[in-house]
Amino acid sequence: MQSLSPDPKARYTSIYGALQKIMRTEGFWRPLRGINVMVMGAGPAHAMYFACYENMKRTLNDVFHHQGNSHLANVVKQRLQMYNSQHRSALSCIRTVWRTEGLGAFYRSYTTQLTMNIPFQSIHFITYEFLQEQVNPHRTYNPQSHIISGGLAGALAAAATTPLDVCKTLLNTQENVALSLANISGRLSGMANAFRTVYQLNGLAGYFKGIQARVIYQMPSTAISWSVYEFFKYFLTKRQLENRAPY
Repeated sequence: MQSLSPDPKARYTSIYGALQKIMRTEGFWRPLRGINVMVMGAGPAHAMYFACYENMKRTLNDVFHHQGNSHLANVVKQRLQMYNSQHRSALSCIRTVWRTEGLGAFYRSYTTQLTMNIPFQSIHFITYEFLQEQVNPHRTYNPQSHIISGGLAGALAAAATTPLDVCKTLLNTQENVALSLANISGRLSGMANAFRTVYQLNGLAGYFKGIQARVIYQMPSTAISWSVYEFFKYFLTKRQLENRAPY
C-alpha cells in the first residue's frame, strides 16, 4: 500500500480489499511472505530493545532505542513483499541484491530508519509509561493494562512516523516505475532525496500511504510485545525472590 506507483493489478483501496485481492491472485499464503526473515531479526532485536529499555529507564525519563540490528532483515522483507517480486526466497534476495547493487543497497535507508525510530520509540515508550500511570499506577502485573497501553502506544507512534516509513520503503525497494516517473537514473539514496521524490510523485498525501495498515500492524505487535515482556519480567522476578527467600 506504500508503493508510490503500484502495478495496476496491485492497486488497493482498503486493507481488507488488499488481503482479499492478494490471496485471490497470488495465493493464500502470499500475505505471510517474508515472515521467516522477520522471525530471525525479531529475536535479537527485541532482546536488545528491552535490555536497553530497562537500563536506560534507571537513569532517564525519556528513552529510545534505534533497532539498527534488524535493518538488513527489513530490506529483504520489503523486497520479498513487493508485488510480482522477482525474489523467491530470502537467501536468493540477499544474493541478487548483493551481486547487482552491492553491500550499500542494504543500508540506503539506514539513516531514515534511525531518524524514524528515534521519534517512534520516544512516543512509544513515553505513551506506554503515561498510560501505565493512568490505568496501573501501582505498576503491578496486570495483563489487561499492558495490552491496552502497549497497543495504544504503538498505534500513536506508528501514525506519527508514517511519512518516514514511506520514505524508508522507497529507499529499500527502489521502485523502478516510481524512479522513472521522477526522472531519477540509477539508485535513489538519502532521506532528503526520498522525501522530495515522495512529494514529487504523490504530494502530501503520499507521506501517509498505508497509514491504516501500519497502525493496524503496530497495535497488536506492540500489545503482544509489552504483554510478553511484562509477563516474563514478573515471572523471572517472582522466581528470583522465591529463590532468595529463607526456608
